[in-house]
Amino acid sequence: MRACNRNVGRGRYAAKLALMKRPDAHGQAMMTRESDDTPKHSSAPVDRLSTIASPDPRVHRTLAKACRHAGDELGALAHLIAAHTLDAYATDSPDAHTSGLCDVATGYFMKGDHAAAARWYELVLTLDPNVAVACQNLAAIHAGEGNTALAEGYRERAYGIQRVFVEETAGWTRSVLILCAGKSTGNVPFEALLPGARNRRIKYAIDYATDDEDAQLPSFDLVFNAIGDPDIAAPLGDRLARFEAQCSRPLLNPNSAIAPTSRHRLPALLDGLDGVETAPCVRYEGASEEQGIGALASLLANHAVTFPLLARPVAAHGGDGLVLCDSIEALESRLSTQAGAQYLTAFRDCQSADGFYRKYRMIYVDRQPLPYHLVISPHWIAHYFSADMESHAWKLDEERRFLQDPRAALGERAMNAITAIGRRLDLDYGGIDFTLLPDGQVFVFEANATMLAHYERGSGVLAHKNQHVQHIVDAFEHMLAHRTAG
Repeated sequence: MRACNRNVGRGRYAAKLALMKRPDAHGQAMMTRESDDTPKHSSAPVDRLSTIASPDPRVHRTLAKACRHAGDELGALAHLIAAHTLDAYATDSPDAHTSGLCDVATGYFMKGDHAAAARWYELVLTLDPNVAVACQNLAAIHAGEGNTALAEGYRERAYGIQRVFVEETAGWTRSVLILCAGKSTGNVPFEALLPGARNRRIKYAIDYATDDEDAQLPSFDLVFNAIGDPDIAAPLGDRLARFEAQCSRPLLNPNSAIAPTSRHRLPALLDGLDGVETAPCVRYEGASEEQGIGALASLLANHAVTFPLLARPVAAHGGDGLVLCDSIEALESRLSTQAGAQYLTAFRDCQSADGFYRKYRMIYVDRQPLPYHLVISPHWIAHYFSADMESHAWKLDEERRFLQDPRAALGERAMNAITAIGRRLDLDYGGIDFTLLPDGQVFVFEANATMLAHYERGSGVLAHKNQHVQHIVDAFEHMLAHRTAG
């Protein structure tokens, strides 16, 4: 899951970069320096990266010429914008501002050239230290590089400057306040769900905002609580409760529905549902060396967690930090190297008869299940990006059958169980990852509000998924319209 607000510039430079924009294999918007059929040019001077942040407009004019000579028209445009911006600041022009320069930086950020983006953002902050988006995206860049302390410093700086970020396009008809956690990941990916053509999106980093700021927000028609990870939401429980208590607009995914979906609480939440199985799970908060193996073994025994088991950091997604431990010694060794709390979950081998592992995902919109994807993997860690789905026609054919008729693919008992889970979760938006057991029962891996749904490239081999993504988006739009009617 992503941190709140990686804002995208809308200036001329960003518009030019948009011409190069294409979705990647997993449907996320990405930028590419050149497509496979684009003529390749020699790069700009080797020292260009180190001079991007130069405050001398003459340097940027020189680099603009070099970029143009090398066939890098976008690079040339970037340096010309920098030169003009620096000239304006040098002459104290009333038109001096960093918006165009910030668009340049954001353009490089969007196309994945984070090293260049960082230097451009540094130049922006040299001219105006109060540009929140520059600090936000520098935080994202440094976090991606593992520079945690530096990322945290920029994040604190960004949200110290600004907590509210408004994204709107001409023709929007609805204003949606989106509650986000700025401090970390754990937000629901909402880009596809709330298209900008229809929705004015007001992103609110509520974890950095005071209660008084709630009354100063731009007007909105509806609230979507995008803090979907219960481990991220837990420390904000009181703050979210105070916001909800004074909010007079419809609110989707109240925190009271988010909290019970944490991994160690989910078995209790789904207990008693026919055709549903879950794995025992306990949250391990960390222990002193004096407690040792004995205390750890007792904790596992008290919660019916047996070996082998899965250990993963709390608030982790996509398999990050996930390991399989087959003994108490292996687990203790793992925990001794990890800081922070961990989820310890009994491992169940759900390999199908053909030797593959299957993980289905369905999205709940207003508690109703809609199919999203099926992963068929040779490994027990089954993720779409690592299962090589695109290279095997039979896998895609099986996924198509599931998407077109999940009841036929899963069976009556499983579909009834999936529907019952949606009612029990009681989320306005959420999802479930699960597999089908030989007896037709549903084995739940996780069920919560953080599930991603996004479009695929229209010309790619995964384009068959888009009509089903559209069903999800349409259902979400119908729910929004219904909740704001009148």
